[in-house]
Amino acid sequence: MPAEWELSDDLPDEDVLVIKITPPWKMYFDGASHKEGASAGVVFVTFKGEVLPYFFTLTQNCSNAVAEYQALIFGLEMAVDTKQRHLKVYGDSQLVINQLLGLYEVKKPELLPYHNYAKRLMAWLGDIELEHLYPGETTNKLIPWQNSLQYFQ
Repeated sequence: MPAEWELSDDLPDEDVLVIKITPPWKMYFDGASHKEGASAGVVFVTFKGEVLPYFFTLTQNCSNAVAEYQALIFGLEMAVDTKQRHLKVYGDSQLVINQLLGLYEVKKPELLPYHNYAKRLMAWLGDIELEHLYPGETTNKLIPWQNSLQYFQ
């Protein structure tokens, strides 16, 4: 605040706009495909440290990359629904994270619709930070919530 501004506690009887800035939520996503099917999961950690795990089975067989994108999209849609405007997103899919960061090109046509939709959701949300976690790092960062993750593995 500039030094020449004066502070006054004499406030008129008018509405005052207060903006509360809260730290971002964290979102961890993971997807997996195997011969029995595919599954995906998202774990949100609120700025208060509350853990919100969501896990689901995908209805169609798909590649690991598609399962990863579907997990990410599910989480981003939930963030949109809860009006989260600042989100730190962590995933162990180097392909998905780097495609969204623009470091990798989307070469497989079947991934393009997922990629484009995820980008639209990210644009709507606004302030999104993406970070690639190497396999095992996701689990290590989620150790306090490991009981929630056992159903996904």
